[in-house]
Parts: sequence; C-alpha cells; structure tokens
Amino acid sequence: MIVRSLDAWQLHSASTDWNSVPTVATVDVLVVGAGAAGVAAATVAAEAGAAVLIVERYGFAGGAAVAGMSGTICGLFLASEEVAAPQQIVNGFTGRFIAELERRNGITGPQRYGRTFTRAHDPLVWREAADAFLRQSGATVLFHSQVVDVLKEAEAYIGVVVATDAGMGIVRASRVVDASGDGAVAARGGELYHFGQDGRVQNPTMFFRLGDVDTDEFWKAWGGDTICPSWISAAIDDARLTGAELPRNKIWVFGTTRPRELLVNATRLIGEDGRELNMINPVDFTEAEYLGRRQVRAYYDFFRELVPGCSSSYVVDTGVQVGVRQTRTIAGIATLTNQDVVEARKTDASICRSPWPIELHSGQRPRLHWILDDYYDVPYGTLVPATGEHIIVAGRCLSAEHEALASARVTAQCFEYGHAAGVATLISLDSGVSYRRVDASAVRNAMIFNGSDLG
Repeated sequence: MIVRSLDAWQLHSASTDWNSVPTVATVDVLVVGAGAAGVAAATVAAEAGAAVLIVERYGFAGGAAVAGMSGTICGLFLASEEVAAPQQIVNGFTGRFIAELERRNGITGPQRYGRTFTRAHDPLVWREAADAFLRQSGATVLFHSQVVDVLKEAEAYIGVVVATDAGMGIVRASRVVDASGDGAVAARGGELYHFGQDGRVQNPTMFFRLGDVDTDEFWKAWGGDTICPSWISAAIDDARLTGAELPRNKIWVFGTTRPRELLVNATRLIGEDGRELNMINPVDFTEAEYLGRRQVRAYYDFFRELVPGCSSSYVVDTGVQVGVRQTRTIAGIATLTNQDVVEARKTDASICRSPWPIELHSGQRPRLHWILDDYYDVPYGTLVPATGEHIIVAGRCLSAEHEALASARVTAQCFEYGHAAGVATLISLDSGVSYRRVDASAVRNAMIFNGSDLG
C-alpha cells in the first residue's frame, strides 16, 4: 500500500552531491513553469536582451489555463451591481496576449459572469500564441523537463537540477523566477510556505467541453449569465436524490470560439473518504484525476438528459490534468491580506490591479464575495520570498491569505505577476541588487511604460 501522508515524501535533497551531473545551460534568467506568469516573465526578460531559459514539464505552454483547461481569462473587468458594458482595467502583458489571441481568432468576446465579465479562450490557440511570444522574444524553451532540486551558495540560488528522459542536467542561472504555480523551486530551496488555511486548500476541479450542442436552444433556456440559473441548481439537487454523482449544484458554462461547443466548470473534487485533496500530494492528485473523469461523465449525463440543446452532445475532452486552484503559498516580504481585498486597498507598491471577486471553492458550493465598482492593488513584495536570494515567484503561489488568494490567483493577474517578475529581474540584474531591495516604484513605472494600468 502506498503511503498517503505528504510527510512521507522527500521534497529535496540538499545534501546530494551533484558534481557528476553535467551543466547543460548557463543563463541570466531561468523561468520554471510556462503558464501565464512564466510566459510573461520569460518574454519580458528575453525581449530586453537577457539570456532566458524557460523549463516546462509538459510539451506545451499554458499551465492551468491549458493543461487544467480553466479556459477563461478572469480578472479583466470591473464588477458592478448594475451589469452594463464591460470595463477592462487590466492590460500590460495581459493585453498583449489577448491581442494575439484575438488576431488568431482564439478568444471570445466578454461573457457575463454574475456581476462582471470574463472571456473564454481556445486552449490550442493559447499554446500557439505562447509559442510565438517565447520564440520571437529569443527565450530558449525546454519542454518535457522538470526541476528536481536546486543549487544554492549560502542563501543565493545559482541554478537547478533538471530531470528529463535523457537524464539529469544542471542549469546555472543568475536569477530564478519560480512560475511553477506550486512554489516548487522556493520550497525545494527551503523557503517558508504554507498550504491554504490550516492546511486546507481550495478544491480542484475537472473542466470539460461539450460538443454538438444546439447553442441557440441552450442559451435561450440557460439565460444570459454563465453562472447557472436557479432551475439548474434545483434539477441537480433532484438528480442527486436518485444517486447521481453531482457534488456541485452551482455550476458555470461558457461559450467557446468553436460552433456548437460549451466549456463546463461543474465538478468538485474531494477524496472518496471526504478529505480535502492537496495537489502537491501525488496520491491525492491521482485520486482527483479519476474522480474528475467520473464526475465529468455524471454531469454530461445530466446535461444530455435534462438541459435543452444538449440531447445530442458529447464530451469533446477534459483538461490534461485537473484544474488546480491552490497549493503552496510562499511567505513573502509583503502579504496580500483578506482585508486588502474586501476593502479594495491601494498601495504605491502595486504591480497589479484586481477587480475579481473572492471566489472560494471550499465546502459544499463556491462562494463569491464581490468587489463592486472598484479594485485592490497587489504589492510587489508578495512576489519576493522572505528568505533566499536571487529568486522571485510569479503566479498563484504569491504571498496571500487564504480568501485573498481566492481572488488574486486568476489568469489576468498571473500574466501581470509574470510581467512584474520579468521587470524586477532585469532591474536586479542591471543594478546587482537583490529582489527585496528592488524599488517597487521602478518596477511599477516600467510596467506602466509597457502598458499596464497602474496609474
């Protein structure tokens, strides 16, 4: 029987002698993870002339947006009690990437999501757009590679050990951007982190796409909001009484760029024994994968039998993996607090705006706390680990309290975290100062010059 406890797994082997492992690359900047944050960080740094290598475990860029098929770019628009025309307040690298998706016909227009809006993207086009950004920037990309250990001199990161099917290799780097989403590099380096609230993290989910839907009939019945109408929730509750495995009764459906297709966010993944699943633990991750596929079939049956327009539909695909909302959260030199979010606090150290609600996936149903006609600022220091040198994080592992992270983790903001990390890395390299001594206003000014809405 495999051991389930996370404590049984060795995170890193600081005492390992890697002298026999060859150095396969020496670069200015190593970016670990090619999700939204990693693509942004690598592109920004490489476009400025830095020698950049980005390492990604899959054969494509995209992270949660593609492998997890989260499928939407959330966090772009203000929310309002009176839903009117969408008002976008996040641009910068986010805007650049969206423009490329638009050029390739790979993103929908704004779709209503409760009191705000979001946009759905095509996962293949997302990959192609990321390929274009990385290659045109001059960054070197290494797919099918995973960091398994770090190299440090005292507190300073000087490289990592990468595992591939060809064997192990060392990448030496002056600066490291941990865009893994899981804080994987910082954790292996011994930096402080925590899991959610008292070890509890937000539930993962398995997204799926439905094809051959009569979308005219569907949207006529569903209504104009991607969040399900009350009659759907009631129908799910009724189906449960007959034994259907439909753990969430508040579900979301989005139109896609493809005709007769829907993107569905419906599943809720907890262990069969009722425990919360932690996606750092491979035992939990494995259980989430097969439970996710099982629930997808249950929700598909529900749609086909009871939802107008879906009687001839079929499951096109699911994510390559379950969608992960939360794992490790680093301890940073600054922390985004729950009060920062609910009070829409502003700061001169801001590197990103966020108008997205607290979208907490924990318990029986998702909970939403709206930020109306306003936004909060995310400080630069949330990306800088409290200990360690020459490392910065970008993405959903930023330093934040539990509920705050449930807002700050979404895609538009992750693009801008990567943008900020790339800019801060260039400043750190040019000036020779540590990330924690980089002037946040210098990062902010450079991002504004690049088109970010931070003024």
